[in-house]
Amino acid sequence: MNNLFPIFLKLENLHTLIVGGGYVGLEKITAVLDNSPLANVTLVSPDIRQEIRDIANLNSRISLIERRFEDADLDTKDMVIVATNDKLENARIAGVARSRNMLVNVADTPAICDFYLSSVVRKGNLKVAISTNGMSPTLAKRLKEVLGEALPDNLETAMEQLKAVRDMLKGDFAFKVDELNRITSVLTEKKK
Repeated sequence: MNNLFPIFLKLENLHTLIVGGGYVGLEKITAVLDNSPLANVTLVSPDIRQEIRDIANLNSRISLIERRFEDADLDTKDMVIVATNDKLENARIAGVARSRNMLVNVADTPAICDFYLSSVVRKGNLKVAISTNGMSPTLAKRLKEVLGEALPDNLETAMEQLKAVRDMLKGDFAFKVDELNRITSVLTEKKK
């Protein structure tokens, strides 16, 4: 049973630490920035891939520290994504971060993660996050492809229209919810 609580974070209001500058570190920083282009990210690693350097050169919100991780790197950070190729060090970093009440993701080690990075389908302002509870990122990737094809491209227009209707509605919150539910009920009607 998947007991994860889905949440969307405003990473521009937080400071994310990524530990690891290899391929997995590149994958993680790319995922963060693809979803939150204004995220504040510090990446620490003794070896940093050129692709990560290229990303940092184009984004002033990215700081690179080229050395081994030190516990003090967690200072002033809100969450950490650990992506080194040393499982013992990954677990140690996770423990230190958790002792500071920080949220932790350790690449490819679901048992010691507080959160997972999801596969995300985007259609304008719509984002659909997919979780397999850490069991199968590959399945999540395939479902992302299926949903991406299934969701129509004109959803942005529909969202803008529904926002305009919501803004025009008078009444309390419950009334607005009921009215928007009535208007959008056609989206879930079975076709005969």
